[in-house]
Amino acid sequence: MKRILATVLFASALIATQSVLAQDKAADVTDMQALRTAVRADKKAYVASVLKLTPAEAKKFWPVYDTYQRVLDDANRRRTVVVEALVVKEGPISDLYARQLVKELIEADEEEVKARRAMQNRLMSRVPGRTIMPAAKAARYLQLESKIRAMQAYDIASTIPLVKEK
Repeated sequence: MKRILATVLFASALIATQSVLAQDKAADVTDMQALRTAVRADKKAYVASVLKLTPAEAKKFWPVYDTYQRVLDDANRRRTVVVEALVVKEGPISDLYARQLVKELIEADEEEVKARRAMQNRLMSRVPGRTIMPAAKAARYLQLESKIRAMQAYDIASTIPLVKEK
């Protein structure tokens, strides 16, 4: 009797776990779509709503945020030039041209990583008086920004054709 009860309980737990995992996966997809919609509408307002900054934190955070966003915009413009070059090119490209396009993409990536590192160093400074916000809130912002960038990178990647070989 105990064995049957244990088996039933185990099976119920397994089914419940699978159901919860399925709901979590569905929620992730919904969250990414909600994130995409919110970011397209007003990224800065969305970040503000997630972070819930105090007035003192906001005063220090937004100038750093704006500087970071300008660097991201520049990196995105550089990527756009490469993407446009690929889209208009219908046939195969030369090896020299392929090297130049890849170089441009990597330089844009490096520019973004350098800016992200500077943002992280600034937000998580251990120097007294230079702290913008608590480290946990800074980590939350950096995680949110990473999620936004991943979503945007996916959207861009899904539209870029692969380079044609000779």
